[in-house]
Amino acid sequence: MQELHEAPLAPLTTFRLGGPAARLITATTDAEVIEAVRAADAAGTPLLIVGGGSNLIIGDKGFAGTALRIATQGFELDGTQLELAAGEVWTDAVAHTVEAGLAGIECLAGIPGSAGATPIQNVGAYGQEVSSTITEVIAYDREAGETVTLPNAECAFSYRHSRFKSDPERYVVLRVRFALEDAGGLSAPLKYPETARALGVEAGDRVPLGQARETVLKLRAGKGMVLDPEDHDTWSAGSFFTNPILTAGEYEAFLERAHERLGADVTPPAYPAGEGRTKTSAAWLIDKAGFTKGYGTGPARISTKHTLALTNRGAATTEDLLALAREVVAGVHEAFGVTLVNEPVMVGVSL
Repeated sequence: MQELHEAPLAPLTTFRLGGPAARLITATTDAEVIEAVRAADAAGTPLLIVGGGSNLIIGDKGFAGTALRIATQGFELDGTQLELAAGEVWTDAVAHTVEAGLAGIECLAGIPGSAGATPIQNVGAYGQEVSSTITEVIAYDREAGETVTLPNAECAFSYRHSRFKSDPERYVVLRVRFALEDAGGLSAPLKYPETARALGVEAGDRVPLGQARETVLKLRAGKGMVLDPEDHDTWSAGSFFTNPILTAGEYEAFLERAHERLGADVTPPAYPAGEGRTKTSAAWLIDKAGFTKGYGTGPARISTKHTLALTNRGAATTEDLLALAREVVAGVHEAFGVTLVNEPVMVGVSL
């Protein structure tokens, strides 16, 4: 294990923000991960798990404890069964499954971060979520002091949520297992209308796997959602807010506010989200509340390519970013009565 003191954390995040960690450990095996976690717990030291840093906002004061960077490697295919070490780069793993001719995660191409973070957030995009293909998650249970294997049904997956996210101090993900599909080199049925349109097919159709992956990468790049060190629109955490899920009463109140503000002929985006619930678009809310692409004059601004991404233009601090986020949350609530919820994990700070 590598150990550093007063180590910068900003370079380990896609926002490139945040102060140092009192101690930074980089673990390259599951055994090293478990050893570091046990040592921190035994000493009562605060512990921060760092993977790809694509969903992490660290306060300007840094982290007064041990940051554990998981850099384990492992990509194992057995037929259609895939096992990934938590430290595997997710985008590379997706590319390898496409090369192997296996469907199920091809529309999750270009999402930054590590494989171990995907079940925590139930990562999803363009009609796919990892919960649809994950069979098991192997994790170190800090409460029980042992390694456990949790089947999909015990992971409590929901929209951008899981058992691991609801109890972040308990589990450290070590490995993730997936069941993919051999569809003769074709993708899973396309569920997302934008993807189908870009491919010139209908929703529900299958296309060649490589074509599906490349199309998603192009769509993401057009929105600044594929990492590029030279493009400050990608100095972000991708989608900063989750899409709100509203009860029937909340949705009716929202519709009334939307019609008052924008006219009776306006129809906000709406998608079924379970019994009596409707999901609407955070990006639509932000835009219609007056926060358009490129909004802001300071070092933290809304992306010039997508209203859902807040970005560091190169000289921002975490407080600059949070000030912009709070302005957006307040503006959307004032306009539509809907409270946006941040998607990235915040360390030492809050909205």
